[in-house]
Amino acid sequence: MTVQPQPGPAASSQRGAGVLYTITAYLLWGVLPLYFLLVWRATPWEVVAWRIVFSLVFCAFLVLVTRSWRRLLAIARQPKLMGLIALAGVLVYINWQVFVLGTLTGHVVETSLGYFMNPIVTVLLGVLVLRERLRSLQWVAIGLAALAVIVIAIGYGAFPWISVALALSFGCYGLVKNRIGGSVDAVSGLTLETVWLMPVAVVQLAVVALSGALTIGSVGPDHTLLLIGLGVVTAVPLLLFAAGTRRVPLSVVGMLQFAAPILQFLIGVLVQHEPMPPERWIGFAIVWCAVAVFAVDSLRAGRRASR
Repeated sequence: MTVQPQPGPAASSQRGAGVLYTITAYLLWGVLPLYFLLVWRATPWEVVAWRIVFSLVFCAFLVLVTRSWRRLLAIARQPKLMGLIALAGVLVYINWQVFVLGTLTGHVVETSLGYFMNPIVTVLLGVLVLRERLRSLQWVAIGLAALAVIVIAIGYGAFPWISVALALSFGCYGLVKNRIGGSVDAVSGLTLETVWLMPVAVVQLAVVALSGALTIGSVGPDHTLLLIGLGVVTAVPLLLFAAGTRRVPLSVVGMLQFAAPILQFLIGVLVQHEPMPPERWIGFAIVWCAVAVFAVDSLRAGRRASR
């Protein structure tokens, strides 16, 4: 009988650290709506604009401290890579703007639905774009997710565009980042993505200022500090996520990612007291069934791969 080698203490320690980094990143993303609700006096357009500006400032500080500017310049000299990073920037901008719009307009529950659907959308994109073949349970999960959207749209009387936009934008963002691969580290990637988005941020701030709705520096020091802190709350989870995913299998990451939408759902229902009519509960129940099917399939596939 062949004895399977056991992971050593160093490997176990690395995996434990990876799980800790990853779950911390998802927990921070899960409570992010609470942070945005603290800056409710700013419009969603101002919030996202400052998020871009101060994310760039924070990343520039990290590049300076870690002396990784040469690596950044080396990436910037590759036109194809920069084009992919620009596309990633556009997709993450759409995701940020829709998420903040949803949070500040009382649709936190709908944002959570988008992130419940995200892994299923990612699998579907793999079929449509990368020509991957799906297992039978994955098809079941996709069918259930589509049914959930239909049920919520019919029962709620409106298409859940926030959920679909978040799932599609983040799914496509992950696809582009997959194409970029390990040639761009987390800090360099976020730095260059926000560099591409700076013109958008400037235009949005100019429009908000001309309309007389700019709040930074005019509402109070606590509000201004919260807006400045947007850079930190954006970059830190991304850096933790990048550190975690290098240390644990993707199957583990796939299981942990549901921590974020669960927390967002609880914030929407328990903190914001958003309405949950029966048809919405039915739609979410179907989505959770789809997630369960997806999780079971991922665990089975992971076990087969390890054997």
